[in-house]
Order: sequence, then C-alpha cells, then structure tokens
Amino acid sequence: MGKMQDYETILTQIYELLDSLVEEDIRIQEDSDFVADLGFDSLKVMKLLEKVEDRYDISIPLNILPDVQTIKDFVMQLQRLISS
Repeated sequence: MGKMQDYETILTQIYELLDSLVEEDIRIQEDSDFVADLGFDSLKVMKLLEKVEDRYDISIPLNILPDVQTIKDFVMQLQRLISS
C-alpha cells in the first residue's frame, strides 16, 4: 500500500497548518476558496507551501497552483504528491 495517506488525514493536517494563517473569525471548510474565502495573498500562499513542504518532506511544484482554488483542490494535489 505504500505511503498513500488518506484524504481525510491530509485534510485534517492542512486545517491545522491553515489555522495560524487564517483570521480567527473565518471558518475553514473543504470548499473554502483560498483567495475569496480565506483572504490569502501570494505571501500567505508561499507560507502555507513552506509549512506543507516541511510537514510532509516534499517539494511542491508551483505549476500546480493554477489548479488549486479550494482546500479540497489543494489536498487532492498533495495526496498525489505525497504518494508519488
């Protein structure tokens, strides 16, 4: 089965990492849009990528970013990267 982490596990871990980057009064949900709902700018995106790369010991190719709008998109991309 390898190192395939399940979606729910990664999602939970991403919520934890996002916690410090998102304003307190914003609810983080699977379909939250990073820009529209969570108020992310490019700096926050880079901070998140850094945290995620450290957490999973992976390198995230920036060319996936255009495909990532919501937390769900991000977790699906991560799942693919982590398991490859």
